[in-house]
Amino acid sequence: MATPTLRQLEYLAAVVDTGSFTRAAEQLHVTQPALSHQIRALETALGGPLLERLPRSVRLTPTGRAVLPHARAALAGADRLQAVARRATGLEEGELEVAAVYSISLGILPPVLRAWHRQHPGVRIRLREYAHADRLQEAMAEGRADLAIGPAPEGWEGPIRELGVEEFTVVLAADDPLADDPLADDPLADDSRADDGLREGRSEGRTAGSVALGALADRAWVHYAPDNGLADLLDQACARAGFHPRAAVRAEQTSAAPLLAAAGLGPALVPADIIPPQFDGLLLRPDPPIRRTLTAYTRTRPDPLTVAFAELLAERARINPAAAEQPADHG
Repeated sequence: MATPTLRQLEYLAAVVDTGSFTRAAEQLHVTQPALSHQIRALETALGGPLLERLPRSVRLTPTGRAVLPHARAALAGADRLQAVARRATGLEEGELEVAAVYSISLGILPPVLRAWHRQHPGVRIRLREYAHADRLQEAMAEGRADLAIGPAPEGWEGPIRELGVEEFTVVLAADDPLADDPLADDPLADDSRADDGLREGRSEGRTAGSVALGALADRAWVHYAPDNGLADLLDQACARAGFHPRAAVRAEQTSAAPLLAAAGLGPALVPADIIPPQFDGLLLRPDPPIRRTLTAYTRTRPDPLTVAFAELLAERARINPAAAEQPADHG
């Protein structure tokens, strides 16, 4: 059985409202034969006559009387749908689905979302979080989000916008022996190019300088669960330093790693952006630095809401802007 179309329902309502096929055809700017054909097709789809032709008018059959309220509701719903689409195009209303890796939603997105809500209070944001950049890219490819934020995707055919270079820091307990190491000079003290994110971290945690990862080779680390993308990044960084990190504990959530490290369970390598306020751990910059480029990417033809959010993200996201002067670690 064929499904009634909105046009057929519109024709039915017009015939009832005007009381005439002729007047309805004139109102709809169609020929009377075309109108009659669509009404017959609607009656066939619904399994019975809807209108009875009288000498000077038409009247609804019992089936027609039952159908008409639903026809009008469907037409009203279609009008509301079009109105919502127009408002969304004008950035007044709608819903935007944003996908991000865990560290992004912790350290970078909150101020961006606050600014977005102030500018577009009628547009809801649905946030989807992923532990690994590969899962993030798969979600975007499958259409589960409008925009993704994370490390640069591989082989992506849609628009990609670089947001900045994320820098990582080593976290230890505040009373760790490295806190008193005279060789661990504060690289931020005289470095005019030091990134704002890590400099702000000095007021939130104790920054004692830099450390070579090889100096921590004999430590048991606060590692990440295998499905967390930062587990791969830590393993690769340590491999370049000549060792494989032993895990004292593995954290599922990225946000838990700095807290566990500050509690003395072992060093952790975390994005500097996620260090929480009033953090009481020790922060050390890896030597050489560990960085990765972050991007926002969409499918080939993003809608106006997605484009507007990407532009705000590029404007408001604070991702260690000074670190962009140095090569990024894509591991």
